[in-house]
Amino acid sequence: MNFTRLLLTSFIALICGCSVSVWAADSPDPRAEDRKALLKVFSEMEAGINDQNIDRFLAQMTDDAVVTWLNAEVSRGKPEIRAYYKRMVGNADAILNKYLTKATVSAPARFFGDVAVANGTMADDFFPIKRDVFKLDSRWSSTSAKINGEWKVVSLHFSSNVFTNNLTAELERAIWYAGIGGLLAGLLLMFVVLKLTGRSRKPA
Repeated sequence: MNFTRLLLTSFIALICGCSVSVWAADSPDPRAEDRKALLKVFSEMEAGINDQNIDRFLAQMTDDAVVTWLNAEVSRGKPEIRAYYKRMVGNADAILNKYLTKATVSAPARFFGDVAVANGTMADDFFPIKRDVFKLDSRWSSTSAKINGEWKVVSLHFSSNVFTNNLTAELERAIWYAGIGGLLAGLLLMFVVLKLTGRSRKPA
């Protein structure tokens, strides 16, 4: 009798749990409009990067925003962010001709009142002035705030795997090629030395 009652209680709890889950899944997201606004902000920032338009990028940020770049340099405020970009991209003394990216959001943003935290991935294409194009997969995270009814990015952080990426793989290949080249050059030099030594030992 106790076993039957326990089984019935478990079945009822399971049904109630399923009902609650279905209700939660069907309930509207109270942050749906905020999520749309944030996605628009991120889309505009991506478009600003791909258009080489730093002002379009900055328009989605607060005046005192902080950006941590892939080279670990930190820019605080719009003037510093603009100066960094101008120094790195698109001028005669810059490192890059241009920089393209495809950004995605990894998970729904988390909200803490009028503050939102989001993160995702980026597929980057870099066009250096002094070398060939290279690709890099990186990560981003951001903190945004709703100010006067508009979402603005307060902090943006870029990072990449420093141990395994296209650049480290390229360096490893270069080391292997240099090592093999050095070995072949050494063998060739040894062969030449032996040949010359053998000739010098022949009787006149």
